[in-house]
Amino acid sequence: MFPAEKPGEWEPLKVRERKVTKQRGDVAPQPVDGDTALANTDGAADNAEISIEEEDTYFEEDPTIEEGAVYPIRQGRIVDWSCLFALMTHIYNTLSPPFHTPILVITQPAWTAQDHEVLTQFFFEKFKTPAFCLMDSTLAVCYAYAASTATVVDVGYEKCDVSAVVEFLINDVGRGIAVLRCGGEGMTQRLLELLSDKGFTRDMCEQLKRSGICEILPPGTTMPGEAEPEVTNVNPAAAASAGANAAGLKGRGIVAGVDGGDDPNGEGKEVEDNEGVLDVASLVVSGKTNEFLARKEKEKAEKAEKVAAKKAAQEAAAAAPKQAKLPNAKRLTASFHYTERRPLEELNRNGKRPLEDEASHGEGEMKRPKTPDPQEAADSAAAETDPAPSTRNVSARNGETTALIRRDVDVGVERFQAATGGFLDLIADAIHRCILSVPEIQKRAELWDNLIIVGNGGKVRGFKEALVAKLNSKYLVSPSSATIFTSELPSNFTTPVATGANTPQPLPHLPSSHHGGGVNPLLLAATTASNPGGLAPPGQHHHLHAQLQMQQYQQQNQLPVHQHSGHGQTPTSIKLTKMPEYFPEWKDVGTEEAAFLGAQVAAKVVFVVDQGLSKGFMSRTEYNDLGPQ
Repeated sequence: MFPAEKPGEWEPLKVRERKVTKQRGDVAPQPVDGDTALANTDGAADNAEISIEEEDTYFEEDPTIEEGAVYPIRQGRIVDWSCLFALMTHIYNTLSPPFHTPILVITQPAWTAQDHEVLTQFFFEKFKTPAFCLMDSTLAVCYAYAASTATVVDVGYEKCDVSAVVEFLINDVGRGIAVLRCGGEGMTQRLLELLSDKGFTRDMCEQLKRSGICEILPPGTTMPGEAEPEVTNVNPAAAASAGANAAGLKGRGIVAGVDGGDDPNGEGKEVEDNEGVLDVASLVVSGKTNEFLARKEKEKAEKAEKVAAKKAAQEAAAAAPKQAKLPNAKRLTASFHYTERRPLEELNRNGKRPLEDEASHGEGEMKRPKTPDPQEAADSAAAETDPAPSTRNVSARNGETTALIRRDVDVGVERFQAATGGFLDLIADAIHRCILSVPEIQKRAELWDNLIIVGNGGKVRGFKEALVAKLNSKYLVSPSSATIFTSELPSNFTTPVATGANTPQPLPHLPSSHHGGGVNPLLLAATTASNPGGLAPPGQHHHLHAQLQMQQYQQQNQLPVHQHSGHGQTPTSIKLTKMPEYFPEWKDVGTEEAAFLGAQVAAKVVFVVDQGLSKGFMSRTEYNDLGPQ
């Protein structure tokens, strides 16, 4: 919102004042009857026109201006109530709902109970709504995904919220609310920190982040241009048999500096193949042996240089199409289209055109080239030579006419480092703390398996996959590594896994013994399976087997024993939840704003299906009786 001229009022768009000077022609006043003869003595025309300059003032809205804008919500918290009320009023008037329409508002996790009361009072008093509901954005996301138990990670502009939902109830303990430096602005600032030395501005880094070449690679991925780890040949015999030994190459009489094995034309063969037969006797008698040898060495060197140059040219020609077909993660450099606003006079002086024409030419280059029509070719040539700029995407600011242009900017491996510097670690730690704070231990595994990542801040390519890879590398425990004494267990024992479901617990009312309390049956089975009578301590063999038989008896008769399922510390699997397929229109736009879809589903359930039986909203009657509680 933008401040209006009157204090306390707001406007949704920036209103600019523009003054235009016009010249208006007017007829000169006619003289009176007594002055008619005097006026016509000079031969002047009776109806002379007079040019009058007039200055008109126009007010126009400019949707491209962001300077001076006031944001009522910062880092997920309300900082300007007057601006927020003006924004809500503008949204309500834009939607223009019919009279007596219930309203549902999606709230942020950082909003307090007092904020909820102020919003409730405003909507009831301002819009006279018959029913009003406030729903947390985390619950709205769960409605959109049809998931009753999930971990929701909302990556916003300046912050990130991490919430655990169990059976549609938010766990407030350990909830990650407004985790700073974990939003989209944090990635922009990271790119600016890396590319500021190369002349990049914040606007360029923001457009780079939104482009397709900015990608978050999983941890441990080798960057383009980095040296691959050397593979050591552990089988020397294979290398010797393949002819990879340098000594073997010398043993075959290949001239140093000329690689005959890699030369497809055979130009690097032995020297004797191309020298012919020499008259050694005459060469020795003439006394020019040294000169002859020097000339031969020079010819060999020139021939080797030609072979090396030809080989390098062939490698470059073969690598050119491969470089064009490489994916973004394998390219050392890539370019993106940067759009900026420049003065129109500067564009005309440099011979550039506004964005409208450049965009049309750029779209034609991206498509497969085809043979143009002669008439179309003539029209395009005329358009290129036309110096008149397009009036679209052209605006006047502070008396200066500007226009949008687009140019290509090359970026190196910095485009893969937007989430470096501990960005993913902060979010991963917040997720881990949030799930460990859930008191229902058996639900923690389900929370790890139902991970939902939303928010436009995480819309960068590869962000979700990189975050899951970071969680796997830090907290995942492989189920295969959690097996204990698998080969030592008797056949009537189930294999223990990392979930802890089969871990026996100490039993109450055990026979008293001076040797201690209950014994772990896994240890007993491991020590007595092969030799039941030889490994038990003296005097304890009968007692240990008695405890084991009692535990087996309780398991067979399903007696109540205090146990829990689910591992409380580390997960064995981490998965992302997919949105249901009965919303096909969301596949193209993405699920980053799934809270709006969930709000529509929740509004139908709360206001239509439920009809107020579960008290999911506040009615007008309840507000009049109880107030905004």
